[in-house]
Amino acid sequence: MAQLLPVDTFDLVIFGGTGDLAMRKLLPALYHRDKDGQITAESRIIAASRGALTQQAYLELVEEALKSNLAEGDFDEAHWKVFARRLHYAQADAYEHDGWGELNKLLSGYEERTRVAYLATAPGLFGAIATGLKSNGLVTEPSRIVLEKPLGRDLDSARDINDAVGQCFAENQIYRIDHYLGKETVQNLLALRFGNSLFEPLWRRSAIDHVQITVSEDLGVGGRVEFYDRVGALRDMVQNHMLQLVCLFAMEAPSSLDQNAVRDEKIKVLRSLKPISAEGAKKHSVRGQYSAGAVNGETVDGYLDELDGGKSTTETFVALKLEIENWRWSGVPFYLRTGKRLKAKHSEIVVQFQDVPHSIFPEQEYNVSPNLLRIRLQPDEGVQLSVMAKEPGPGGFELKPVSLDLSFAETFGVRYPDAYERLLMEVLRGNPALFMRRDEVEAAWQWIDGIIDSWQTSNQSVESYVSGSWGPSAAALMLDRDGRSWHQED
Repeated sequence: MAQLLPVDTFDLVIFGGTGDLAMRKLLPALYHRDKDGQITAESRIIAASRGALTQQAYLELVEEALKSNLAEGDFDEAHWKVFARRLHYAQADAYEHDGWGELNKLLSGYEERTRVAYLATAPGLFGAIATGLKSNGLVTEPSRIVLEKPLGRDLDSARDINDAVGQCFAENQIYRIDHYLGKETVQNLLALRFGNSLFEPLWRRSAIDHVQITVSEDLGVGGRVEFYDRVGALRDMVQNHMLQLVCLFAMEAPSSLDQNAVRDEKIKVLRSLKPISAEGAKKHSVRGQYSAGAVNGETVDGYLDELDGGKSTTETFVALKLEIENWRWSGVPFYLRTGKRLKAKHSEIVVQFQDVPHSIFPEQEYNVSPNLLRIRLQPDEGVQLSVMAKEPGPGGFELKPVSLDLSFAETFGVRYPDAYERLLMEVLRGNPALFMRRDEVEAAWQWIDGIIDSWQTSNQSVESYVSGSWGPSAAALMLDRDGRSWHQED
């Protein structure tokens, strides 16, 4: 593992500090980084929430959350005592800025420190919290603010949030987070592309037939059903996670890993996306919603059952055919799909290369299969290259696809850090390269809004699919019309 260097002493204020994201992801991530020696002894983590809570009650909540959310054996009683000493609680209502005295007192006298406000709240509170920080004099020169996704629900609301936060913080102080960008495999996508001369000549329309990106989940929406029903899969997953994967895969080589060099290339990809018109929506997009079925051998309810029998046309599955109109990718389709209650939790990018121009093996039973490059994001992060090889033996010249398989966990032999661990450290270091710039967010929303408008104009229906399947049959038909099929586990 690379050498772990401590970050500068900081004060991290988590708004929504008693919520699900803080307890399930942020605090476990900070605990791991502290345990590995990356947090100085003087650094503090301050939870801010509108509820009245004693310091002891807050510590008990955090201790229980760590025990529940850390992997077995990771919670250490001795280190918990060390970690607990840096935890503080302050009552602060997003709209009652005059009542932030407790938070003001905690931060007073520490203006020279790196100060981070992490907004683990609903996006509707982002502007109010940013205004509260400014009106209380808590925005210092080394301050940063982290905005969780979703950043709005359309282009207009995203602009409103960006405007409100931008009145209180400079753009270089704003970190719009997408946890997918912190995954080690996503980082390795950059290494694969730009650290190996083998792939660069092939990373283009002359060698690649098409690209598939799948982000599937076997869980339903559960307790998030009311929130999710206002959002849907397109807004929840495609607008941020999946379009970011497209950008990193398809972008031109940046001049360096400088924050603006990387983000300048990503925005070019977003601006090259071909709009999906109302006429093309029915051919190039699929909406689905899961019904009751069985996942991993257990019977599960359908989406409408989780809504207590209500009616809804919200999509829990979406598949898209995306086209990038530039010289590198013209004519190469990108097929995207994501959904809840699918057969398995499974995220990967599959690159299918073009067929060999002429087969010299006409007598074998099966045709030569195209080479596949699989970049696995979860659950087993790694890279797999499928190539054709001769089967051993004197019985003839039979070819078979074989895999050159790299598992990162087996190769590097270390605990795989959660994405939030890396991203939190990048915020504290002041490196925004892995975060979204304002123009990126708004360009992504502009393209997504076009799809939503097309769905409404064409009155595109939501197709039912059985929980535990790979989604609606229309998703398979979308590729079948192009003479292709999804690469997936049986």
